[in-house]
Amino acid sequence: MNTSNERFLCRLKEMRKAKGLSQGRIAELAGVGRQAVYDMESGKYVPNTAVALRLARILDCRVEDLFSFEEPEIERPVTLVDCQEATGTRVAIAKIGERLVGYPLDAKSLPGGSFQPAGGLLAPGRGAVRLIETEDRLEKIALVLGCDPAFALLGAHIARKVSDAGVHCRFASSQSAVERLAGGYAHLAGIHFHSDSDSGDTNLAFAREGMKGRRALLVGFSLFEEGIMVAAGNPRGIRSVEDLAGKGVRFVNRERGAALRTLLDDMLRRKGFTGKAIRGYDRIVGDHARGAQMVAYNLADGALGLRAVAASWGLDFVALETVRCDFVVPAEFMEHPAVSIILDVLQTRAFQREISALPGYEASCTGSIIGEV
Repeated sequence: MNTSNERFLCRLKEMRKAKGLSQGRIAELAGVGRQAVYDMESGKYVPNTAVALRLARILDCRVEDLFSFEEPEIERPVTLVDCQEATGTRVAIAKIGERLVGYPLDAKSLPGGSFQPAGGLLAPGRGAVRLIETEDRLEKIALVLGCDPAFALLGAHIARKVSDAGVHCRFASSQSAVERLAGGYAHLAGIHFHSDSDSGDTNLAFAREGMKGRRALLVGFSLFEEGIMVAAGNPRGIRSVEDLAGKGVRFVNRERGAALRTLLDDMLRRKGFTGKAIRGYDRIVGDHARGAQMVAYNLADGALGLRAVAASWGLDFVALETVRCDFVVPAEFMEHPAVSIILDVLQTRAFQREISALPGYEASCTGSIIGEV
């Protein structure tokens, strides 16, 4: 009998049925009683080595194909980010340095409406998680924060190169991504800041300021067009940011800290406008896809976003600027198993071709070292 706390898993029933054998017949062939077969299949009895070997030979399989013990639940302390501490909550887990960091698997940070596999479930008590992902696997997963939708392509390209490493991409504004990277809550941050007419900020300058003295590299990811997503045919005749400030145009904005909102505010200031002139300036959506959805469903006439996102929703697009998206890569993570593979993937022709195939994207900077932070 199995007296341990481990759960005995037996696949004898399905494997003997696949061979067309009854309980009585396989008991006879294995030299055991029918009750023993019943007890094995119901998880009440763990066979000895000789019986297990005979059954494996009869069914032409390995012993481990027939019998195993379920991995015991492992609880580990976790640092939670943006997560309510409710027992059973599904969380994405990454090992960053020597600690586990957990983020909620919610639609706000994982746009697209699909479910994503969890790394663990919040355990009873404060700050602990029951792991679903193995600890070895967690060592080889990179957590990427940023708002370029093309980050989603990385997972498939990594899988084509190796089977034991992966990437978890979460939506965050450029400012939030750098702040959390500097705080030790991610492996990489994707940023795309615009040159400002007053301060002249660039990705490199912002990364140097945001990383607060931590050494890092800035590596190019993509170039893409940003602007205003409008309904097919552009029925409101929107051609520039000035057109948002009249004609009763219904607009939806992005949150403070989002690079696109910074661009909008800068352009409005140059033209002598403020956000008060725009109907809907204070209506906020959390990402490009939600803005596109509002326009597609005729709940707004214009929303900030990318040409590629507009095209995916069948919308028209008013280009405002082409910007470069870069990865901020802390020096201590350069040799991380998944981070090093991401950097290799950026150099491949296959990845660069796929980036270039996205509407409004270009890969001339992809994989290039932009500078040191």
